[in-house]
Amino acid sequence: MDTSKGIKKIKDVVIGEARDPHDKGIFHKLSLVAFLAWVGLGSDGLSSSCYGPAEAFKALMGHPYLGLFVALGTAITIFIIAASYSHIIELFPSGGGGYLVASKLLSPKVGMISGCALLIDYVLTITISIASGADAIFSFLPASWLSYKLEFAVAGVIVLLLLNLRGIKEAVIPLVPVFLLFVVMHLLAILYTFFAHAGQIQSVYNDTNIELAKSFKTLGTFGVLFIIMKAYSMGAGTFTGIEAVSNGLPILREPRVETAKRTMLYMASSLAITVLGLMIAYLLFKVAEAPGKTLNAILFENMTKSWGHQWGFAFVLITLLSEAILLFIAAQTGFLDGPRVLANMALDRWFPTRFAMLSDRLVTQNGILLMGVTSLIMMLVSKGSVDFLIVLYSINVFITFSLSQLGMIRHWWLERKNEKKWIRKLLINGVGFSLTSFILISVLLVKFEEGGWITLVITSALIFFTLYIKSHYNKTFDMLRRLDTIVDSVEASIYDIHGEDDKQAEELKFDPNGKSAAILVNGFNGLGLHTLLSIFRIFGTTYKNFVFIQVGSIDAGNFKGAYEIENLGNHINAEANRYVKYMKEHGYYAEAYTSVGTDVVDEINNLVPVITSKFPNVVFFGGQLVFPEESFMSRWLHNYIVFSVQRKFYRQGIPFVILPIRV
Repeated sequence: MDTSKGIKKIKDVVIGEARDPHDKGIFHKLSLVAFLAWVGLGSDGLSSSCYGPAEAFKALMGHPYLGLFVALGTAITIFIIAASYSHIIELFPSGGGGYLVASKLLSPKVGMISGCALLIDYVLTITISIASGADAIFSFLPASWLSYKLEFAVAGVIVLLLLNLRGIKEAVIPLVPVFLLFVVMHLLAILYTFFAHAGQIQSVYNDTNIELAKSFKTLGTFGVLFIIMKAYSMGAGTFTGIEAVSNGLPILREPRVETAKRTMLYMASSLAITVLGLMIAYLLFKVAEAPGKTLNAILFENMTKSWGHQWGFAFVLITLLSEAILLFIAAQTGFLDGPRVLANMALDRWFPTRFAMLSDRLVTQNGILLMGVTSLIMMLVSKGSVDFLIVLYSINVFITFSLSQLGMIRHWWLERKNEKKWIRKLLINGVGFSLTSFILISVLLVKFEEGGWITLVITSALIFFTLYIKSHYNKTFDMLRRLDTIVDSVEASIYDIHGEDDKQAEELKFDPNGKSAAILVNGFNGLGLHTLLSIFRIFGTTYKNFVFIQVGSIDAGNFKGAYEIENLGNHINAEANRYVKYMKEHGYYAEAYTSVGTDVVDEINNLVPVITSKFPNVVFFGGQLVFPEESFMSRWLHNYIVFSVQRKFYRQGIPFVILPIRV
């Protein structure tokens, strides 16, 4: 069996068969309705209720009744951030995550910083969600099994990685039942808490007043406010994931803005109710820390003590299991939105362009692989320790939150003459900026010495790396612009090469037995024209027929609808036909062959049988840039497609010549 065919069969089984990007209904098939988006994108926010409220409650330092104020403040903040992101959704209907918002409303470099912070946050989202899920599962398994927890977490990352390589819906739909189980079980727990204590409202009110009076007496007003604000800040992990909907707009069902707003409402409401309910339940059931157990596990055990062993154990088991699996689902947000941010940054040349390319399953495969592999490394380095990971977590997302809110404030101020409701919108984003900035500063101060500095070092390193990549691309574009000067003078150059006998050239007709040159081009530009010139310089007038081959690459930038793909096809046809028109004007027979697809090499290979049947004496040519200094970065940042094509043609016995173009 052919090795390549064997690999393809394995790939089709594991990841799935290729999808057709030309299918008019493909975007509808791949998109998510609000409910599925709530599952795929909202799970990150909702799952944070498994650890965010617990972190806040632990920070109350023996003053649990202050948790009422923290819970109320947290719920209000959720709705404020959600409302401010609804404005972002309206302003950026094709997708407005932290990277695009900061890039367009502040500056490209500020946007790059926001994007880098968001990428690190999404890697940590995957890692901490799966690590927390493993903790929840192993909290009710025998202690002797704890040694396998890390292996279990690593396996969880790999499973989600494979699901996302198959596609978005394939990764989300299997998780719906568990997501609903989590919602139902936690809603039952919260309702039971209120019904069980319905007759104790007066005593709870009296106890709260007494405890508050004691707190103010022992700590003073400043001390009470300090504890409340510290607990509020330590529960910052609760807010992570709210930005996911604005990042994930391209995968939502039309009309996208309405779908996104509905998804945001589902997410904010479910998260606020869950956080508020759990914080009150901690207080009413007098939950206290215990080694080896999560605060939620202790809560559910205290809640079910009077239910009888079997019923109580079953409820705790099912609820914790739903938490664990929801935490695995939450990692899905990192796989959905992380590669999308990476693709947007790659399109702007902050990252290698290969991260914007789509696989034949129409997903950003390279981005998914990078997020998954990086998360695996983080999981192994941290040994799956949630205590360590939570120190690194939530800092970066608030960098993005703050920059996005600042960008929106600037936008509403500049548009105040054109926007009737600018004051209300400015106020919402202003409050959002104040809250997210306060949380960011607080978390930095509290977590810096505990290990938060590690996140800043990693993010800073990524920022410098992206600046280096951008610098390389800018230098390359400068060199390519020098090549493009030939576009204006190419007519005179060709005329000088084949002489003044234009009449003889005009009389040339298509000769199927004549020598033909098939040239790979990528637009009517300096690289393609230099390749054409080189053929004349080296071979003179040997070739009588010319074929120009151009493939339009479907990437994350243009895979937004059938209209965009149709426009891409029209554009490459127009560019390739400029070569044909030019050559015919100079007496040479010429044709253009174009295609649109996700894999340029495969698309070129598919055109070969058609070309060789009409032009039997054909030789294929491709131009390759030669940089003044070859390095690992230049090889990594440029795709070198012609070498891949040459290897494929070589196995088929088809002549392919690479012409070096020095820049």
